[in-house]
Amino acid sequence: MRTSVPLLRTPRLELRALSLADVPAYERHFVDYEVIRGLARGVPWPYPAGGVESFLREVLLPVQGASRWTWGLFLAAARSECIGVVDLWREGCPENRGFWLGRPFWGQGLMTEAACAVNDHAFARLAFERLVFSNARGNVRSRRVKEKTGARLLRVEPALFVDPSLTEREVWETTKAEWQVFRQSAR
Repeated sequence: MRTSVPLLRTPRLELRALSLADVPAYERHFVDYEVIRGLARGVPWPYPAGGVESFLREVLLPVQGASRWTWGLFLAAARSECIGVVDLWREGCPENRGFWLGRPFWGQGLMTEAACAVNDHAFARLAFERLVFSNARGNVRSRRVKEKTGARLLRVEPALFVDPSLTEREVWETTKAEWQVFRQSAR
């Protein structure tokens, strides 16, 4: 069953479904080795010309709202510029959520804010009972988002990333019940 990708708002962000109109900004912020290096090896590097448009047109948009929900991140003060993405999908490999954020926006807590909004939606509206996350071991920024959103580290295991020096991933989890307790304590 297909559901819409709803508009989500946080104090500083607007999260909304991506469209082909977002390709230029997506490409500008995503096609950066420092942004891509900690992503799974399936992401090509060097990133091909036209790759963002092809990915949106052929991979993301056909399943958007069916088994995958992808939000572009837009600063509330600059709603035309996609600065990052949060991706949520039913079938984990092992993760159910992934993200990236353009380098100029690192270190401001924006991804933690976005991840909280997506977790809220996943548990309250999409009936997820648990969410699994992963990050390259050594990707401190990604790890901190998990820590700041109450996830538990389950294990470290071998994995392949765009950066061949990254050889392990950390796998994290939060359940619906844990998330509700975390959100109550954060208020």
